[in-house]
Amino acid sequence: MTEGQEPNSNLHSFPASNADGGRGAGVTGLIEGPIPTAAKFRMLLVSFLAAAIGAGAGLIAWALYNLIGLFTNLAFYHQFSFRFRSPEANTLGLWVVIIPVVGGLIVGVMAKYGSSKIRGHGIPEAMEAVLINRSRIEPKVAILKPISAAIAIGTGGPFGAEGPIIQTGGSVGSLVGQVFHMTAAERKVLLACGAAAGMAATFNTPIAAVVLAIELLLFEFKSRSFIPLVIASTIATSVHIELMGPGQMFKVTAVDFGIPSALPWYVVLGLICGLAAVGFSKLLYWVEDQFEKLPVDDMWWPAIGALGLGIIGYFVPRVLGVGYDTITAILNNQLLLKALILVLVFKALALVISLGSGTSGGLLAPMFMSSAALGGAFALVLNSTVGTHLAPGAFALVAMGAVFGAASRATFTFIIFAFEITRDYNSVLPLMLVCVIADGIAMFFTQTSIMTEKLARRGLHIHQDYEPDVLQSVFVSETMATDISTIPETMTVAELAQRLASHDRQLRHYAWPIVDAADKLKGIITRGDVMRALEQDPAGAMTVRTAGSTTLIVTYPDELLYTAAEKMLHNKVGRLLVVSRTDPSQMVGYLGRSGIMAARLKRLEEEHVREPGWINRFARR
Repeated sequence: MTEGQEPNSNLHSFPASNADGGRGAGVTGLIEGPIPTAAKFRMLLVSFLAAAIGAGAGLIAWALYNLIGLFTNLAFYHQFSFRFRSPEANTLGLWVVIIPVVGGLIVGVMAKYGSSKIRGHGIPEAMEAVLINRSRIEPKVAILKPISAAIAIGTGGPFGAEGPIIQTGGSVGSLVGQVFHMTAAERKVLLACGAAAGMAATFNTPIAAVVLAIELLLFEFKSRSFIPLVIASTIATSVHIELMGPGQMFKVTAVDFGIPSALPWYVVLGLICGLAAVGFSKLLYWVEDQFEKLPVDDMWWPAIGALGLGIIGYFVPRVLGVGYDTITAILNNQLLLKALILVLVFKALALVISLGSGTSGGLLAPMFMSSAALGGAFALVLNSTVGTHLAPGAFALVAMGAVFGAASRATFTFIIFAFEITRDYNSVLPLMLVCVIADGIAMFFTQTSIMTEKLARRGLHIHQDYEPDVLQSVFVSETMATDISTIPETMTVAELAQRLASHDRQLRHYAWPIVDAADKLKGIITRGDVMRALEQDPAGAMTVRTAGSTTLIVTYPDELLYTAAEKMLHNKVGRLLVVSRTDPSQMVGYLGRSGIMAARLKRLEEEHVREPGWINRFARR
């Protein structure tokens, strides 16, 4: 009989290993899962695939960048050219209102008859694939997403290319993981590698790309994922340098960050950025809700949103297109206060109307533009009213990282991102301060982020806090029970059943170790084993050793609870006997589910039970 076996389980058993002397006296050794050498080879395979994905994502980023340039030139300048340029300088007059509508209509048709996954800015869709689809993304998404984004942006959409590239890169990684024989965890790593490579290839910011994938897609920091991520981002950035040049996306001159004299103003900016992040997120989803109330098919929504964009773009041409040139101008303090206010208000308005309509496009670049304008305007207003001498470019850069970091709850990513743009170490202190203040404000007012709100509305929960698993820091010896009653191997099932019927307190557990006359461990018997034995032999004449299991899964006092819990899951059992490493026939304890939960209880007590401090001790004297 198999101890504690559960029918219809989806868990898989792993082969037993006796490498550590675990077998002995009729007792089997550990069930460890994949052996370390195999795990290392798997990581090596994933790393090679990550390199290929990084190269592919770099090429995709370059192709999409050129495709956006082509569509922009065709739509606004009637030229067949791949040169990346802004629609701002067009001379089409009122036709500017119509062109985005045409692009929106095309995207709506693609979403209706192609795949609805192309809607939105891409990152929530990649997160959803990780959460509910075991990191599987349909092949058509990898094709339709970049094409739809290029059409939307090329016809004036106020989006960036990074979101679609992140989703497309993630799709490529997922597809590679589906081609090969891989686990869902390995496929998730490859998806994240593609997403990180996409961002690295777009902005030439490989470190921020790695952190972004960890914060928004992987929700873990392990060697098995970190090493492939770095490889993919490095290769993608190298492709970017080879095809698009070594410079950053935004050319930023050296600025004075005013440390430490400007720190109080950075604190105020952090508060404003946090409120801006909350307000923008709520406005975006409010607009989405209004579109869902329209009495027309959702195929028409992108065209309706594009009409609003076209009207705004007619009066404020800077809002059209990606706007990388405008972001560069803001960071280098080349725009006056009036222009900054126009960009701040109307770029954000154009973005929420367009993206809220369900079209395809990235969120990073337009939010960077609006938030950079916010920071620059803040500094200029203070300079003219309070008489400060703040650098607008410095405040623009800090706000650019803070608003999106707070809105997405990927604060560390955008601290690194803004630093990688300038590569000026003096930017680190204000970036850290403003970003964490903004993040704190956003956490205070909202439970979800701009990335997870859409998923939360679909009933999905994203836990974005990182903490070590308590099971990986507590040993079996700390929570195991030591007052376990043993059963002699000569006892009959009838005798054991009689003791159970009399509610013998010594038999309060679900299973009991079987020992011989020398108190050596010989097996284990469960309540279920007793019931099955009585069904076969109502008289209960067979011994407990015959009725129980003599092939045991054991753990050791110096093993982590994490390893012990894995053994329980892999082997479909609810308890483990704890034996001595030197003598596996010598039982030293018993670990059940309550022992596993005891570690969780310990963590809860550390979190919530307040202990008297020194002040309390002095007050009592």
